[in-house]
Formats: sequence, C-alpha cells, structure tokens
Amino acid sequence: MLGALLQGLAKRLPSRCAICHAWPSEPVCQNCVACFSPQVVRCRSCALPVPQGVSQCGACLREPPALDACLAALPYAYPWSELIARLKFGANPAMAGTLASILRSAPGVELALDRCDRLLPLPLSPQRLRERGFNQSLELARHLAPAKTDAFLLQRLRHTPPQSTLPRAQRLRNLAQAFAVDPLRVAELAGKRVVLLDDVMTSGATLFAAAQALREAGADHITGMVLARTDSP
Repeated sequence: MLGALLQGLAKRLPSRCAICHAWPSEPVCQNCVACFSPQVVRCRSCALPVPQGVSQCGACLREPPALDACLAALPYAYPWSELIARLKFGANPAMAGTLASILRSAPGVELALDRCDRLLPLPLSPQRLRERGFNQSLELARHLAPAKTDAFLLQRLRHTPPQSTLPRAQRLRNLAQAFAVDPLRVAELAGKRVVLLDDVMTSGATLFAAAQALREAGADHITGMVLARTDSP
C-alpha cells in the first residue's frame, strides 16, 4: 500500500528529464523523445533498418525467422542505451514505466497489443534473475498490457552466457532449445496471437529462439516487440 501511495505521489511531483535535465519535466521530456527517436523503415521480420521501399532484409528473405512481425521503437544508441542500462543494471525498475510509454507510442505497437491474446515477456534464467533481482521485460509488459501479461507460459530451460560479444552463428548455437512452453499449458497457445517482448534486440538470436518454441507449441501469429534495436545484426 505504501509503495502504491509513493508511486502515486511521484506521478504528481515535478520531475527532471533524464536526458537533457530540463526542469520541470516528465522523466523523459517530449523534446528528447522527438530528437532521439527518428522514424526509420525497418524489416517487417526482424526490425533491422532497411532502405525506403524495402519490406524485408536479405537475411530474413534467405532464412525467415519464426516471427510474423517485428516492431522496435528506438535505436539502441545514446541516450536510450544508457537509460536501458539504468533500468537493467542500476536497480531502477521504475524507469520501466517511462520506457514502456515510449514503446507504446511507436508505430504498430498499440495495434499489436490490442490484437494479441497474450503478452509474453522474454524470461530470464534463474541465475540471471538472481543477479538482477527482476526481469526488465516483465516490468515493461506490466506497464504495456497487465491484463494480457503472462510471465510463466514461456520458460527458459537453461542459462546462456551473455550474447552481446559473440558472433551470430555462436549465439544461435547457444540458444538452441533454450526456451520451451510450459508443457501443462501448451493447449492455451493453439491458434492464439502472441506478442513476445524483450528490451533490446541485437542479432535477434534470443527472440528467434523463443519464437520458435512458441511456434512449435501452436501459436498462430507471433509478433516480436522490442524497446530498442541495433542498427546491424
């Protein structure tokens, strides 16, 4: 109760923009959102930036991922990379509300959330969850669509080392069979539309592996959704 009261008071108090430090402001002011979130054309399957008039990147044409659509709100670059690090590693889950609002305003996100039956945050391994104390993707999901969020349907079967410094082929090998649907709940996915949510997408290996597990369990339509996407795989 006290936590809810403090959150309510915080929403009424003036704030300072985490980027430009303008005062008073929202946690991230609208000027900074407009300045640092340019609208770019993205591959419909992996959200990688592509030239105008192109709907899919070459990699997805050669080997389509188990996603029907993929949406990204922001480039994984300054200042968003710093704010996401503050959320994930700075013990600051309160930043999730601000970042979720920015994600919701991205093209296609609101419609995907309205149409889906389940919003599934990408699960962390128990080891990573103990280290971090919370799942940042779950925190985002709870702000985006709490009634549709399911933190237990998709499970992570094994811990994998950090993927950011590995080549794409090795990432894919590391993540093979890393995800599965709760075997007692597989029937819940039959013919359903799901949104698979993560905070950051680099090569896409993690998101693709999780999507493959959902596809094999019977999900009819899978939209990958990420807060930020790197400009190269």
